[in-house]
Amino acid sequence: MQKVFITGASGFAGSHLVDYLISQKKYELYGTYLTERSLINIKQNSNKINLFQLDLQDQNKTLEIIQKIKPDSIYHLAAFASVGQSLENPKEVIINNITAELNLLEAIKKSDFKDIKTLIVTSADIYGKVSVKDIPIDEETPLNPTSGYAVSKIAQDYLALQYYTTYDIPIVRVRPFNHFGPRQSSGFVIADFAKKIVEIENGLIPPILNVGNLDSRRDFTDVRDMVRGYQMLLEKGLPGEAYNIGSGRSYKISEILNILISNAKLPISINVDSSLFRQGEAQDRVCDSTKFKRLTGWESLISLSKSLKDTLDYWRAIV
Repeated sequence: MQKVFITGASGFAGSHLVDYLISQKKYELYGTYLTERSLINIKQNSNKINLFQLDLQDQNKTLEIIQKIKPDSIYHLAAFASVGQSLENPKEVIINNITAELNLLEAIKKSDFKDIKTLIVTSADIYGKVSVKDIPIDEETPLNPTSGYAVSKIAQDYLALQYYTTYDIPIVRVRPFNHFGPRQSSGFVIADFAKKIVEIENGLIPPILNVGNLDSRRDFTDVRDMVRGYQMLLEKGLPGEAYNIGSGRSYKISEILNILISNAKLPISINVDSSLFRQGEAQDRVCDSTKFKRLTGWESLISLSKSLKDTLDYWRAIV
């Protein structure tokens, strides 16, 4: 069986990737987690993956674990993923995300495991504010970051390219567009909406949602479709290349909110609060994943309505 190592295995996307790879029944899984609290995301699979508590900023321990496992392939998902957090504390996010990946790549290089195929997960946030003429966004679209998080992801993207170019490590880069679903933490627009709706249903807060900019548009994909794409890309992606993954359609945030509210158990009012608008936010973001789809044949399979309902039900189970 192939030995697969997943950084951030207990995180949002990481835990869904664990679910998917286990369902394939052809991998011996290893993964990292940062906090005990996050283990709830993979409790149903805790006996099917070998876990290591690891802060990837610890260079020596990262090297030790890579040398111990000797993986055949690596998915690097561990990172601080909140744009909002990076606007409040850019130094923490930038240092963490760059250092974590640098230590992982150095561990691969120093271990002389240069045949380990590695998927580095960056973000469509690297494209930032995109002009209308560049929509939909392909891999050649200029990078125009609007947050420290986006800057950290550009650095991760280019670090991956550098280690491929300089050391011939077979690294593939993926730039996922917005993805959501069960287990996503608060701090992200759909998760925040879903959590507040459930709090309203439970009588914990008044039946009014205070929201920011509802006119911006985003390309949303269910996380379970996204991680299926990661697996296809690790197997078929060309080392040194970058690939966008997204549905190819953008939705107004107001459309998303209306669907969620239509599934609520009681009436909810909306209050637009301009103080919640995010400075420098891109108005529209649509993925052109032609390059990725031609390579793999991937398509998103889970409907937006099902994804939103599943997200609401997830919060109903934990709030």
